[in-house]
Amino acid sequence: MSVVKSDLIKELSDNYPGMLRRDLSKLIDIILYEIQNSLKRGERVELRDIFTLDPKIQKESIRRNPKTGEKVFVNEKKSILFKMSKEWANKINEKE
Repeated sequence: MSVVKSDLIKELSDNYPGMLRRDLSKLIDIILYEIQNSLKRGERVELRDIFTLDPKIQKESIRRNPKTGEKVFVNEKKSILFKMSKEWANKINEKE
């Protein structure tokens, strides 16, 4: 199941009826923008008791194609390591 921003806003507006939807939308935009910029700068993003996002840089190198044995140059790659908190993992894996 994927989470869509509009569904998230609807859920938040149901839980917090005093807040306007446009304010919730701006709040979510700001949060996502800050997370994105932090990752671009190479900073770790940590939401306590929820998850962490850690940017990783894989250095450029010369590797071998396993099928042909040919040497191949691979450029630097950037990726994001996602790690869920133990609390969330336990909640997700609970049996109802």
